[in-house]
Amino acid sequence: MTSSFEPSFSMSGLRPPLASADAPSVADSLPSINFGFEDLRNRMAQFTAKFDAFIERGRKQVLEERNQFRINMAELQEDQRMKQRDIEILDLKSQTHSQTLQKEAAESAEMHAAISSIAIEHDSRLAKRDRLKQQIAETQRAINQKLEAQKAHAQHLDAQARLNVPELEFWQDYLCLRIEGAGREDRLKFVYTHLLEKDWETEAWFELGTTSRDYEVFHTRPKLGRDAVERELNILNEDRDFGAFLKRMRKLFVKEMK
Repeated sequence: MTSSFEPSFSMSGLRPPLASADAPSVADSLPSINFGFEDLRNRMAQFTAKFDAFIERGRKQVLEERNQFRINMAELQEDQRMKQRDIEILDLKSQTHSQTLQKEAAESAEMHAAISSIAIEHDSRLAKRDRLKQQIAETQRAINQKLEAQKAHAQHLDAQARLNVPELEFWQDYLCLRIEGAGREDRLKFVYTHLLEKDWETEAWFELGTTSRDYEVFHTRPKLGRDAVERELNILNEDRDFGAFLKRMRKLFVKEMK
């Protein structure tokens, strides 16, 4: 944040009377000051490039992993559905077989040999059904393991995102700015402070959408003119200078609040 220096008295009051016109002035003895604007501009450009690359990589990675997860889940659900259908068919056949056994037992004792043979087949099918149930249980365990793996990976991505916090501290110090989540994975909230000299705690913020390559501003507080915001977004989407965009947005808020 910049501040102006307004002397309360004239510099001429500090200059003693000179014996001659060739005597050195106080201004000649002041040290030269190098504000390092070129270095600051380079750091801002580097941060903007890293920020854009980070957002693009994160978005691509999240989309790819989400699509792969959906494909895996669909395959597992299809396998489970097929096995469930096999069990239903097997149950139906078992019921039909039981009815056949009862009818044959009532008709004739001569069918005992055939009933014994059918009973053996029935036991075999029961064993097959048990094996199918075991396979379903194993499939369910595999699904749970994949879900846990996906959850662990999501936590890993979240931890990686936190590594970028030190780089954001530069913006917090230079523009009195902090960056927060906006309640959605495709939006960031930028909050400014120290906007008014009489009240440093007053805040102003805007939400920035990062879904596509072109940035969007969805909400501001206090409310800014839409034309002014669109003008700044057009400049940002063209030159990709994110640091300059943050400074211009701060100026819009200061102008609006004054």
